[in-house]
Amino acid sequence: MIPTLPIILILMFLARQIQSVQFEVLSGHTKCIAEDIKSHSMTVGKYHIVNPNDGHPLPDTHKVTVRVTSTYGNTYHYSDNVPEGHFAFETTEAGDYMACFYAADHKPPITLTVDFDWKSVVAAKDWTSVAKKGSVELMELELKKMYEHVQNIHDEMFYLREREEEMQELNRSTNSKMAWMTGLSIFVCLSVAWLQLWHLKTFFEKKKLI
Repeated sequence: MIPTLPIILILMFLARQIQSVQFEVLSGHTKCIAEDIKSHSMTVGKYHIVNPNDGHPLPDTHKVTVRVTSTYGNTYHYSDNVPEGHFAFETTEAGDYMACFYAADHKPPITLTVDFDWKSVVAAKDWTSVAKKGSVELMELELKKMYEHVQNIHDEMFYLREREEEMQELNRSTNSKMAWMTGLSIFVCLSVAWLQLWHLKTFFEKKKLI
């Protein structure tokens, strides 16, 4: 029986490497695609507006403004009013990277269909070019690809472990604060109850009821 966990891990890893989608953007609106990428990873993307009329030129109205930013708001790519484009960069910070597509307002409103291909980590490497440039034999090329995959799976596992430790530390901090708040609440309640008893006792003694 084939182990299930390694297969799931590999599938999850491969699923993060490439994201090819096709979506619609209404004029005057923005559509964003997010990708969680770790630091020091190569990522490339290309996009184009799908021509609604095959065999005819793309209408001048079918253009988008594209901006790719990191979790901290740093811009890695920007193109204004273009029908297509591409980007490639190496990440310097881990987190969610956002690619936002804005279609200029148009009367009457139109809907643009965008084809977007986003690759990262191993999938971003052009192995065919590597083979041509280095005259690498087929077996050596396959070994390099396998080593790269294993290395990135290893890095991915450490990345997930770091995220898990951060979450555990957050849970411990939250539990500590909740315990402190609970103790403080109990102390305040007991203090108020004691003050009420003392006030009632004083009142009854003044009225000579006790």
